[in-house]
Amino acid sequence: MSERSRLSKALQKKAFIPFIMAGDPDLATTFALLKALPAAGADVIELGVPFSDPTADGKEIQAAGIRALKSGTTLNKIFLLVAEFRLENTHTPIVLMGYYNPVYAYGIQAFCDDAVKAGVDGVILVDLPPEEEAEFATPATKAGLDLVRLISPTTNDARIKMITTAATGFVYYVSLKGVTGAAALATETVQTAVTHIKTFSALPVGVGFGIRTPEQAETVAAFADAVIVGSAIVQKIAENVDSTGKPLPTLHSTVVSFVTAMAAAVHAKG
Repeated sequence: MSERSRLSKALQKKAFIPFIMAGDPDLATTFALLKALPAAGADVIELGVPFSDPTADGKEIQAAGIRALKSGTTLNKIFLLVAEFRLENTHTPIVLMGYYNPVYAYGIQAFCDDAVKAGVDGVILVDLPPEEEAEFATPATKAGLDLVRLISPTTNDARIKMITTAATGFVYYVSLKGVTGAAALATETVQTAVTHIKTFSALPVGVGFGIRTPEQAETVAAFADAVIVGSAIVQKIAENVDSTGKPLPTLHSTVVSFVTAMAAAVHAKG
């Protein structure tokens, strides 16, 4: 099965997509969560690539990135982690989410080749606008990586058309203005936006930013193809890390229980 068909297959039904930061608080914890999340109901996993200047992220994911960098997380180690995950799981798609600087520093072609070799299915680069993405998009597409594009509440129709024309995998709708986890979710407004985006593209539309409870996840799942939850999960991790940055024994079960509840709420809508 190709990487692209793996992501497409996962999105043929209502999908729950949890986000965790690779290396938060260490790579061993991330690997244990990666193995557990599919059984907890994750249909796709977003794996964060830590970066020192995460301009689109709120305090929870910023803190997760700092913990991950302190634990020595690098792109090469993330690829090794995904490759190890693929020895046991060949069906759950993994999408890397992060910023362009680490990719550029790694080397664009090397990144694309190593990502596919490891078993990565897609990439979200939050600070790479469509007007500037050709140097990455061309080799990524040739390598078989899906490029998930972001649409925000301020994106006008001309840019929606541009973004959806080039997007593969799914379209990520950022459900609020501002950084991750920054505001309350206005579900009626989000539903209107998702309906509008669907007039431009047949791709699944995933909604993320601001979804913190199973009740919110279920509400969004009524009109979105996928529900993406990041800050709320990352906060559960932060609450189960000690003052030295080490994971507490409660971390794994707390995160898995929360993901299970979120996934059940999404899947209740089909």
